Amino acid sequence: MVGRKSLKGDYCPSARSLDVIGDWWSLLIVRDAFDGLTRFSEFRKSLGIARNILTDRLRTLVERGILEAIPVGDSGSRMEYRLTEMGQDLFPVMVALRQFGERHLFGPGEKHSVLVDRAQGLPVHLDIRARDGRAVGPDDAVILRIPEEE
Repeated sequence: MVGRKSLKGDYCPSARSLDVIGDWWSLLIVRDAFDGLTRFSEFRKSLGIARNILTDRLRTLVERGILEAIPVGDSGSRMEYRLTEMGQDLFPVMVALRQFGERHLFGPGEKHSVLVDRAQGLPVHLDIRARDGRAVGPDDAVILRIPEEE
């Protein structure tokens, strides 16, 4: 089996981010953690994921600082997995993925889950803005690349 190439030293912040969270099982675990799941059994039931894959993804998310493993119970042999500050910073990423799915992957009138704010139950919407408050779309932004060394 070919090993996965690390993007840890890449100049692109997107590439480095994908190096940390770039597989769909990991993103689904993060989604469930935002929804309040903390236990191995809860993640397994929600995702229908094999034990060995879940064990691997949870270990990786802990090693990379997205989740923290907190011993629970008298013996401390069971763990709860909670989002770290770094993990909570993935919230806009998860909202953006939801919005993409809502906009492009459901038919008219097709039912789907909805993300709402706890206080008033209003749907959550993410938009991109420049520091001065102007809305920014794909045609309004450009990546300033690091010059290649010769």
